[in-house]
Amino acid sequence: MLIGLDAGTSVIKAVAFDLSGRQVAAAAVPNRYVTRPDGAAVQDQDATWADAADALRALSGKVGGLAARAAALAVTAQGDGTWLVGKDDAPVGEGWIWLDSRSAPTVRALRAQGADAARYAATGTGLNCCQQGAQLAHMQSRLPHLLEGAECALHPRDFLFLRLTGLRVSDPSETCFTFGDFRTRTHDEAVIDALGLRPLRRLLPEIMDGARDTAPLSAAAAAATGLRAGLPVSLGYVDVACMLLGGGIFTGTGAAGCSIIGSTGMHARCIAPGDFTPNPDRTGYVMLLPIEGRAAQLQSNMAATLNIDRLLDLAADLLADFGAPVDRPALLGRLSRWLEAAEPGRILYHPYISEAGERGPIVEDAARASFIGLNSGHRFPDLARAAVEGLALAAADCYAAMGPVPAEIRLSGGAARSDGLRGILGAALGVPVRRCEREEAGAAGAAMTAAVAIGAYLDMQACIDAWVAPLLTRPEAPDPALSALYTALKPHYLAARDALPPVWRGLAATRGTP
Repeated sequence: MLIGLDAGTSVIKAVAFDLSGRQVAAAAVPNRYVTRPDGAAVQDQDATWADAADALRALSGKVGGLAARAAALAVTAQGDGTWLVGKDDAPVGEGWIWLDSRSAPTVRALRAQGADAARYAATGTGLNCCQQGAQLAHMQSRLPHLLEGAECALHPRDFLFLRLTGLRVSDPSETCFTFGDFRTRTHDEAVIDALGLRPLRRLLPEIMDGARDTAPLSAAAAAATGLRAGLPVSLGYVDVACMLLGGGIFTGTGAAGCSIIGSTGMHARCIAPGDFTPNPDRTGYVMLLPIEGRAAQLQSNMAATLNIDRLLDLAADLLADFGAPVDRPALLGRLSRWLEAAEPGRILYHPYISEAGERGPIVEDAARASFIGLNSGHRFPDLARAAVEGLALAAADCYAAMGPVPAEIRLSGGAARSDGLRGILGAALGVPVRRCEREEAGAAGAAMTAAVAIGAYLDMQACIDAWVAPLLTRPEAPDPALSALYTALKPHYLAARDALPPVWRGLAATRGTP
C-alpha cells in the first residue's frame, strides 16, 4: 500500500492506494482555520498535526493491517502560507495560510519596485499576498514581534513533514516559485534580496525532492499515527502540483492543459522550462512537477466553486426563512436543471468572491464578485448560469495570460463531474475537455511521488501510464454555437474587469479595509 496524506484548507484526507494506483480506502478529518476583520486567516499548527494524525489513524481503521502493509507515506498540503517554528520545533505563533490578506500593502509596494521584474523572471510567479515571501516581508516591516524566536519558516506541508520525520525541509516546487529559480531548482539569492529578506535568509530550509529521497517515520510520529516507525516518508510537491500530476497534466503525449475546478480554480499547461511565457502584468505561477524537465505554468482564480456555494447558500437561507430548509446536496441536484433552463450569455459575472481578492490573471486584493446586466426578467436560474459562465470566462482569461490555449484540457475536482459545467467550460475555452475520474487527485499525486522515490516504478512516466492515463474519459468537443457566443462575450468581460478596480478599491476604503 501507498498512503497519500493531503491536508487541504478545510479537509485533511488520508488515502490508501495499491501499487497499481487503485484507491482502496480514504478517511477525512475537518481542517479548521480562523479569519479576522484585519484580513488574517490562520491555523493552529499543532491542531493541524493532531488532525492529520487522526486522519491516518482513521485510515488504518478502514484498511486491515495497514501499518504492516504500507510501503511508503507521502504528504502534501495547501500551498503558500507561513508556519514558523522555533526551539525544539515548537510552533511560533499561528500559521498564516494562503487566504491571509494582511500583506496586501507590502505586496503593492514590492511589486512597484524595479527589482520585482527580475524576481518574476526567475520564479515565473507573480507576487501576491498568499505567498510566504510576501508574508515574511510584511512581518519583518510591520509585525516584527511575530518573528521573535523563529528558527525556520515552513509551509503547511513542510510542517507536517517535520512532525512526521523531524526534518526541517521544503520541496522544489514551493521553494522555487517563492524564493528560487524554476530553471535551476534552487534558491535564488537575487529573489531573496528583491523581497528584502536578506535578514531572514536564515529561516529558509533546505530543499528535499520527495521524488528522489525519503526520510523514516519517527518513533513519536509512529505512536501518533499508528503506522510503523521507519516507514519511508516522501515530502510531496505542493498540493496543486500533486493535483495536476494526478489529474493528467502530463501523459507524455500531446499538448494538454489541466484545470482543477474546486474551491479555487487552477488552470495550467505543462511546459519545459524554456517554454515559459511571461505576461506584462507579472502574474501567475510556475510550479515544478516531479517529472524531469517539466513544470506547470498556471494561473489561479482565488475562488471557483466557492461562487456556486455562496449562491446556493443564499437560496438555502431564503428557503429556511420561509420554514422550508433544504440541504446543499438537494440544491446541487437542481443546478443542472437551472443551467438548462437559463438562456446562455445574458448576464456577466466576475467570480472574485474571495475575501482575499484575486491573484490570477490579475493581482488585486480589493477585487470582488459582481453581476452585470441584470434586468427585471431574470430569475434565479439565470444567476446560476451566469455564475458558472463566469467561472468559464475566468478560466479562459487565465489561459490567455499564458499563451495559446492547449489543444486539450483535462478536468479534475468535484465540479468536473457536472455535464453542464464541462460543456460551458469547453465552449468558453474552445477546445475538447476530458475528465479525470481519479477521486482524490492530490493524494494520488503525492503517492505517485513516493512510488517513484521507493522504486516501485522506474520513473514518473511509467507511474503515469498506470495511475493516470486509464482514468481519462473520452474527449468532449465544444459546442460551436456556444463557443461563438462566449468568444463574443470575452471582450465585454475583460472590459468590465479592467474598469472595475477603482470601484473595488473605493469600496475597500469605505469598509476600512487596508
